[in-house]
Amino acid sequence: MSEFSADFQTSLRDLMRWRRDVRRFRTDPVDEAILRDCLDAFLLAPSVGLSEPWRVIEVQSPAARAAALANFSAANAQALDGYDGEKAHLYSSLKLSGMQEAPVQLAIWCDDSTDKGAGLGAATMPETRRYSVVGAITLFWLTARARGLGVGWVSILDPGQLAQDLDIPHDWSLVAYLCVGWPEARSDTPELEQAGWETRRPTLPTETR
Repeated sequence: MSEFSADFQTSLRDLMRWRRDVRRFRTDPVDEAILRDCLDAFLLAPSVGLSEPWRVIEVQSPAARAAALANFSAANAQALDGYDGEKAHLYSSLKLSGMQEAPVQLAIWCDDSTDKGAGLGAATMPETRRYSVVGAITLFWLTARARGLGVGWVSILDPGQLAQDLDIPHDWSLVAYLCVGWPEARSDTPELEQAGWETRRPTLPTETR
């Protein structure tokens, strides 16, 4: 395997640094060719047993988007009830989804019953299929960022309700609901850190055994 140049390594680190969870989008459409180019990153992703268990649903219809947004709103209200005092006040001020503005919305599922890969590597740890989907999402996210797009991961959802609303097979499990579009602004600092919710570790703690 060829070594990559120092300049490339620096650019790659910069790309990872600028890969942020975006929640504030412009409503401008995303060209279909650009979106396809980003989605093709899934084809480069590793997967346990080469099972490629990811299933991508483009949430396009007004009815499907309205159902997903209502799902988020209900789950978000329930989550707020779990906080009190200053934390509740801060939580209520956070923008935790770009679902009302993002021109592209993707529901990413894992097909837990796929025959592809013949179960290799998943017999003892079936959850590795879902980990494979997360790895593929990361490649998509970095590719999108390299093209100037922003991606936001919405996890405040009821997966069962979303599966019902989108008519998803019963043996698929929700991994991510992604909002994709052109960001209103760019920053290399996580929005939650800017808002004072949490801070990023400056160093990685490790342990030995």
